[in-house]
Amino acid sequence: MSDYPQQIAPPLHVEPVPRRIRATFAGQTVLDTTAALYVWEAPYYPQYYIPRADVDEALLVDEDHQHKLRFGLAADYGLRVGELSRTGAARLYTQSPIDGVSGCLRFEWDALDHWFEEDEEVFVHPRSPFVRVDALRSTRAVRIELDGLVLAESVSPVMVFETGLPTRYYLNRTEVDFEHLEPTETTTACPYKGRTTGYWSVRSGERLYPDLAWTYDFPTRQLAPVAGLIAFYNEKVDVILDGRRLAQPQTHFSD
Repeated sequence: MSDYPQQIAPPLHVEPVPRRIRATFAGQTVLDTTAALYVWEAPYYPQYYIPRADVDEALLVDEDHQHKLRFGLAADYGLRVGELSRTGAARLYTQSPIDGVSGCLRFEWDALDHWFEEDEEVFVHPRSPFVRVDALRSTRAVRIELDGLVLAESVSPVMVFETGLPTRYYLNRTEVDFEHLEPTETTTACPYKGRTTGYWSVRSGERLYPDLAWTYDFPTRQLAPVAGLIAFYNEKVDVILDGRRLAQPQTHFSD
């Protein structure tokens, strides 16, 4: 009789990763593979599953704990480099009915310091091969308002179209009225765009709306046209495009 559950919920999709994947911890390369798998554990993006042969065994710490998970029987592993260690860093699937998963490790993203696809760093989670992000220059007229205040106005925006998100309008700094903007310490990262280098809140009278605008000074290669430009959350401001006020979209950023 099999050691893993008889009824295992299958992943939404599994396919090979055609790119070299590497990750580091405490300055050491933990994994380096050209044979990773994309495994969709949830609908929106995949996780990397790494063949054990492509992981540095000397850095793994067997935590002597096995359990039954939705994809099979797995053993827990930590990481150790010198005096530094991280527990619960990965799980090794020792048995699974899903093709290719047995013998692979699934690492917690934040357990590793840096992840790379080929020689480009990836942030937050693996990029889905089915998500497209395009940054297109435009001459459409865009105006950003909040509580009747005009925050920005442009006839040369860069429009960013990203699968699953509303269109974002990136505007030149000279087209933004900084009188109403206050810089914050917030930083965020995106697998497709990179790491932000600035956020601004908007003050309208006595009210402060936190973190409504952001910029990427050094975006990913694909998003180079937005470098240094400023975008606002459509979900929280009024966008007037070619004279037409757009409805505020509802996304996970709305709240």
